[in-house]
Amino acid sequence: MILLYYLIGACVINDIEDDIEFSSINQTKGGSYAVSATVTLINREVDTHFWTPNDPFFYPSALLDNMLNYQQGIIYALSRFTIEMAEQIGRTRGSSEVDADLDKAAGLLKYPGNVWIFDLSTSFLPTPPSETQYRAASKALRSYNSRLASSKAIFERRSDNLISTLDRIAGDLGSASATSDKYITNSHPLLVDTKVDDIFYGVKGRLHGYYVLLHELGRDFNKVINDRQLMPAWEQMMKSLNQASILRPIVVMNNSPDSIYFPNHLAVQGFYLLRARTQLREITNILMK
Repeated sequence: MILLYYLIGACVINDIEDDIEFSSINQTKGGSYAVSATVTLINREVDTHFWTPNDPFFYPSALLDNMLNYQQGIIYALSRFTIEMAEQIGRTRGSSEVDADLDKAAGLLKYPGNVWIFDLSTSFLPTPPSETQYRAASKALRSYNSRLASSKAIFERRSDNLISTLDRIAGDLGSASATSDKYITNSHPLLVDTKVDDIFYGVKGRLHGYYVLLHELGRDFNKVINDRQLMPAWEQMMKSLNQASILRPIVVMNNSPDSIYFPNHLAVQGFYLLRARTQLREITNILMK
């Protein structure tokens, strides 16, 4: 009975949604497409799916590791974007006041994803779980978008803001590639590797989050992209990001990159990741000219 509980429960809960046909069900008319997508992704991973990174051992999802790394990768990407919203896009200039809702959401999304209702490393008292903090972040972002639709909030669609956002995403993709590279250099010839899939799905979650955000940012900054004739370059970048984010091997392997018999999936993922990063840099270079 216990074995069936864990095995069947884990199979039911496991859901890594990387469909590129993303639809922002929380779109606010007159608001930001990218902010609406952020809200939709948060709600999808926290409420529609089962938030697994903080599940204790008596939940069947405790057997899962790919899904929890994937979910935390998505939230990490959303956190980085929300910081950019608070610091750049949601302000007229650097000397203007930070939007309270964006500032609140940015702080809440930085909350660790593995906190359950008890965190004995800090206190014996109940503590807010990760889901509660992320739902509060979603609520703050919806509030911002509602105020934006009523012209009571700021969303600066300037080219310098787009450059700053793309630079932040490109920098984070560079960090992700460094993590993969560090592990690739210590490749394991054995078929069983319990760490490589954690890294693979963590990066995959980031890539999916950035793919969705950039797709919607393209709609928010449509005028800038069209005025600078960036659409062909933008579409190529999105294609590379899509190819990196939809990889899902049955078994993630970390063999030598020049192996004849077995692949190195981190290297394959890293190729598309760095290609997308290079194309992001090309777009920012065009915008700066």
